[in-house]
Amino acid sequence: MKVVVEADGGSRGNPGPAGYGAVVRDAGTGEVLAERFDGVGVATNNVAEYRGLIEGLRAAAELGAREVAVRMDSKLVVEQMSGRWKVKHPAMQPLALEARELARRFDRVGYEWIPREHNKDADRLANRAMDEQAGITRAEPQQAEPQQAEPASQSAPPASWTGAVGTPTRFHLLRHGQTELSVARRYSGRGNPPLTDVGRRQAEAAARRLAKLDGLAAVVTSPLDRARSTAQAVAAATGAELVVHDGLIETDFGAWEGLTFAEAAARDPEVHRTWLGDPSVPPPGGESFDQVHSRVRRVRTELIARYGGADVVVVSHVTPIKSLLRMALDVGPSLLFRLHLDLASLSVAEFYPDGHASVRLINDTSHCV
Repeated sequence: MKVVVEADGGSRGNPGPAGYGAVVRDAGTGEVLAERFDGVGVATNNVAEYRGLIEGLRAAAELGAREVAVRMDSKLVVEQMSGRWKVKHPAMQPLALEARELARRFDRVGYEWIPREHNKDADRLANRAMDEQAGITRAEPQQAEPQQAEPASQSAPPASWTGAVGTPTRFHLLRHGQTELSVARRYSGRGNPPLTDVGRRQAEAAARRLAKLDGLAAVVTSPLDRARSTAQAVAAATGAELVVHDGLIETDFGAWEGLTFAEAAARDPEVHRTWLGDPSVPPPGGESFDQVHSRVRRVRTELIARYGGADVVVVSHVTPIKSLLRMALDVGPSLLFRLHLDLASLSVAEFYPDGHASVRLINDTSHCV
């Protein structure tokens, strides 16, 4: 099957509250087969446009398409994906990589620049996503084609000191309890050590604290045992639904898994030194912090779409939790090296529908005392 993907993205501020839209059509009939749109928090136009492309390609793959003709009014994205322009900006590199990985699923993918007036449907969806993210309701023209189900928009008085609009989704970010690797201060990524006795007590202490919250929508956890065991204690204490999400897994440290900082630096001195200052550089055979940030951003978008306006406990690891705090604080990757997160620590971040965010708590371990 051959399809056409029309994609667009926008940002009200550049950077500012941003959203994307994507339409998948039958290449022969022009029939709309799928539509995707969502807010992406605070981002640039280019980031939003890449997200539109990525979601359009993902929708085409889910439909079983073999050939894809991509049409966008972003000269930058079209030229970069066609290989004629280099992807120089660090924020674009993981997005371009993700799009290329998706494109490999098809027999053929072509990219064509089109004028903005020929991309009205994707543009409409991108603006709709930005409106809904901001809690704005506008009259929609009637559509003959079936539409994707959408979450109800929310409105609330602006926050008194930020001007944020809408009811935030509040993430209670809980790092897992102690393991033997954490005691030894070794890189612990995709390895799967269990909690120690101390770790299990830390999980129970965090669970007792979180049980005091009313109306938790879910406890969402990384699939690794140390996080799942911590999350199971919280779910049992709160009665909330337990959901496993692969996107919350820790960084893949590749060849450095199980090594100490000094051992990794001695094994690969040049790569290790570069890795400490460049989030696009992965450990040998592993995953860069830019890649982690990109996948965790997708997780955040999914959770807000599913649990918008509610409280959610997210049980994960150092890098994913720091990535979520980076998004809420709207700061660069240096936070990864300047912020310490203790075992079983609790942080709280709120994400508003209009793109605002607020960090209410960081690295609190008072429940473990």
